[in-house]
Amino acid sequence: MSIARALTYRPAVLLMDEPFGALDEMTRERMQLELLRIWRVSRPAVLFITHSIPEAVLLSDRVVVMSPRPGGLVGDVAVDFPRPRNVELLSQSRFVEMVAHLRTLMAG
Repeated sequence: MSIARALTYRPAVLLMDEPFGALDEMTRERMQLELLRIWRVSRPAVLFITHSIPEAVLLSDRVVVMSPRPGGLVGDVAVDFPRPRNVELLSQSRFVEMVAHLRTLMAG
């Protein structure tokens, strides 16, 4: 509901902190695709915080990885998959490799 409320104002910047964290996997996937559709139509800048590496890669043009306490920058990785994106991207070898690379960065 709060996402819909925020979008009614057609913001130039959309801040999203774990918006899909409490959803089951299928609903989460539908919401990810809906966010991609919304972005394609209105093009807001989106700052999306997530602990899901595949979600970050699917939705982002850039993934910034932070370390645990004290929070510091560990990596800044460009995501150059073409748009529009869909869930088929999740099974591509380059996608899987990028997820593995980001997981390595997080592990330190």
